[in-house]
Amino acid sequence: MNLTASVVLFNTPRSQIESLFKSVIESKCVETFYIIDNSPSDKWRILEKEYAERAEIAGTKIRYIHNQNLGYGASHNLAMHEAIESGAVYHVVLNPDIYFGAEVLPALVQFMNENLDAAYVLPKVTYPNGELQYLCKLLPTPSDLIFRRFLPKSWGVKRNDRYCLKASEYDKVMNPPCLSGCFMFMRLATLQENDIFFDDGYFMYCEDFDLIRRLHRVAKTLYFPGVTIVHDHARESYKSQKMLVAHIKSAVRYFNKWGWFFDRERRDMNKVILSEIGVTK
Repeated sequence: MNLTASVVLFNTPRSQIESLFKSVIESKCVETFYIIDNSPSDKWRILEKEYAERAEIAGTKIRYIHNQNLGYGASHNLAMHEAIESGAVYHVVLNPDIYFGAEVLPALVQFMNENLDAAYVLPKVTYPNGELQYLCKLLPTPSDLIFRRFLPKSWGVKRNDRYCLKASEYDKVMNPPCLSGCFMFMRLATLQENDIFFDDGYFMYCEDFDLIRRLHRVAKTLYFPGVTIVHDHARESYKSQKMLVAHIKSAVRYFNKWGWFFDRERRDMNKVILSEIGVTK
């Protein structure tokens, strides 16, 4: 199927690694699985040996890369550039806290084969308890992010519902300009032809919004509820002061790049998706 995948590890729990590896290998359609280890030591090199037999049976090569911690996006760029050189058609960027059934990746390959104007697809995403995660979004304004992070939920329910496109009911294919980066299934030819990769200037957070926005300029970035993955999301920036600071720095970089309060492209892209899901205000 000419599909490759990558994950970045850094102080990642063993349980998450095992769940993700099981998902990728049992899919039996990933040609190369890139393990980008940003840990201080190369302790996860052992994964090549531990999963060698199961990966070989599934037709998957495990490619381990240990390097200095370049940041989330820059690390995945290493894998995507190598995947393009190998002739891969599709690549999926995975968070380590993701797991899914064997049917998911083949179904997404088929979906992308049938939608040649799409560069990106995100499947339906739930928490481990089955609760839906609302990961399709408008392009954010500074106010959107401030309301979500720092103010009580009850103060901005209507605003947040609009931002997360809840009016769509998440039961059909749609083309939002902003989607979560927890599971990024992409057409590599579009990335290569338009020189669209992660912006290395983001260390962590907002690099997904930035990349998908650029992809949305040249192709469709779709939500497809036909298959479901599980995201055991820990919301680290809500628990760690260090991660919160990293999130704020990335948000500042994003708005410095695209515009804080005057962003015509944001307005136009958001207007289109709101119209498509029947929101008039």
